[in-house]
Amino acid sequence: MSEFMNRLKQLSENYETLVARKNAPAQNGNGVFARYEHPVITNEHTPLYWRYDLNPETNPHLMERIGVNAAFNPGAIRLNGKYLLMVRVEGVDRKSFFAVAESDKPAEGFRFWDYPVLLPETEDPDINVYDMRLVQHEDGWIYGLFCSERKDPNARPGDTSSAVAQGGIVRTKDLKTWERLPDLKTPSPQQRNVVLHPEFVDGKYAFYTRPQDGFIDTGAGGGIGWGLSDSMNPAVLEQETLVDEKKYHTIKEVKNGQGAAPIKTDRGWLHIAHGVRNTAAGLRYVIYAFMTDLNQPDKVIHSPAGHLIAPEGIERVGDVSNVVFCNGVIQDGNDVHIYYASSDTRVHAASTTVEKLVDYCMNTPEDPLRSRACVEQRHELIRRNLELMESPEYRFLKNSK
Repeated sequence: MSEFMNRLKQLSENYETLVARKNAPAQNGNGVFARYEHPVITNEHTPLYWRYDLNPETNPHLMERIGVNAAFNPGAIRLNGKYLLMVRVEGVDRKSFFAVAESDKPAEGFRFWDYPVLLPETEDPDINVYDMRLVQHEDGWIYGLFCSERKDPNARPGDTSSAVAQGGIVRTKDLKTWERLPDLKTPSPQQRNVVLHPEFVDGKYAFYTRPQDGFIDTGAGGGIGWGLSDSMNPAVLEQETLVDEKKYHTIKEVKNGQGAAPIKTDRGWLHIAHGVRNTAAGLRYVIYAFMTDLNQPDKVIHSPAGHLIAPEGIERVGDVSNVVFCNGVIQDGNDVHIYYASSDTRVHAASTTVEKLVDYCMNTPEDPLRSRACVEQRHELIRRNLELMESPEYRFLKNSK
């Protein structure tokens, strides 16, 4: 066997070992959810034939010709008995694109479909696309809502960084054939993290938005927005109101955005979102949860303090460090699988249940927004627990005092 084929054989074996790796839940959970031990998707999960020219005549050294830098921020859906992730794949050229990874299991064995998604363009082509939310709407379509980025036409000469973000929209029945719809129109200059509510509200399509004055800065926006549209083609919001606003000295002091479409429960709509705060080392992204009213999805009824998931260990390291971000959640009966990316690099999974998330949202105290009040909350918890620890059945905890 030639050196070329020997190297290709070794690459193939390494790939199969990675894709076939078992992925068990980690044991040191917090009772709300369980992380899995390994990432479910990395750049190395992309097929060899996406990255290498496999012809020895045109690539005698078997070099990567079109490299993949990262695979992260997936939308997620359960379809025809399969777990499907719409992964944001970023080439080494910095361009992002979408690709579907499929598995029979929620946290292992994901393989990409042969070809990435060849996304239809509008008359004003996207320069970059990313972070697609997949929403199975009651109108029968599966909608993909993503960030469509273009160069800012008003940027000063020589400014090659300023951009304009808008809410791109496609729809499909099978994640294979796509119809591009006009970008979402809103009163805001820029939009990111747009999510479609899965049901009609007052006979209209309902959107969660993140109104922004600039590409990075929210400006006067400042939270998860809400608006109604008569149609999806085109989708137009005449006004936006805030569902969940950013707040000073919290996990969402800089900005916050809806993650995936909310989950309907008998106690309300269950939301997974992300919040951003400032630190001396830069921005820190975390994932949090809240609930809204069943009949008024724009009305918050439970808002537990703090984060649900924050970056830990290797999750803190990557292209954009100290970040976890979620735009894909799959409800499978009572089970809930949260797909989140770490540091704009890789995809992880955490599993929980509807019951646990509802319990978490309803019974975790809200943020009282002052240190003294936070300590008072903790004092009350400690007082109740110390009383319990006087009971005989709690004696095994005596050494923890």
